[in-house]
Amino acid sequence: YYDTQYSSQITSIFNDSPLENKLFKTINLESDDAWSGTFSSNIQTTGTIDYSWFEKKEGSWFAFMRNSGATPAATDEYVLRSLNGIAVSSSVDSAAPAAVEINFPLTTSIGSILSIGDKLYFIAAPVAPSSTPTLCGTVTAVNIDLPNNVNQIIVNTTGGAIPPGATDYFMFVKNQVAESHGILGHYCEFTITLPDTVTGASELFAVESEVMKSFP
Repeated sequence: YYDTQYSSQITSIFNDSPLENKLFKTINLESDDAWSGTFSSNIQTTGTIDYSWFEKKEGSWFAFMRNSGATPAATDEYVLRSLNGIAVSSSVDSAAPAAVEINFPLTTSIGSILSIGDKLYFIAAPVAPSSTPTLCGTVTAVNIDLPNNVNQIIVNTTGGAIPPGATDYFMFVKNQVAESHGILGHYCEFTITLPDTVTGASELFAVESEVMKSFP
């Protein structure tokens, strides 16, 4: 327009079954080109898709929604699926800050969901409903060898904090971009933008999303 190239932008909403809480997982564009998108709901506001993430299949563009989580985690992330509780520790060995050992009772199942690279948080004892989690650090190893009395998590506390006590409550937050749980909410408002690198005419016929009911 007047020899200046601008991006085209459209905002709309997915609002089927408005009384049900849902997970909006993917976006399908019936379009000549891939568009970037931002997504929000009444629960989450951090959904995003870059146009370069789309894959073209049978004439349509497909991509899954990513979330951009904060480190330390923001308060609104504590209620999401990306956060998982573990248990109260039995001891903490902080001799080496880059390799702090968080030990748990042998009866505690650390579980297989925890992965290297996840962010570990703790709530100092005594735990209260109003307690705010504190970032401990990044998980570097998970050592489970119950016959030899080993049930521990190794954490690099750089950028975090060494737990002050031996028996604090621990939890971890998964990388929201990698986990790609989608956007949780009763509706999903989306804004899609056609990159300004597209200089010719581009038709957008429909925007679709793969949606599943959420069961807390």
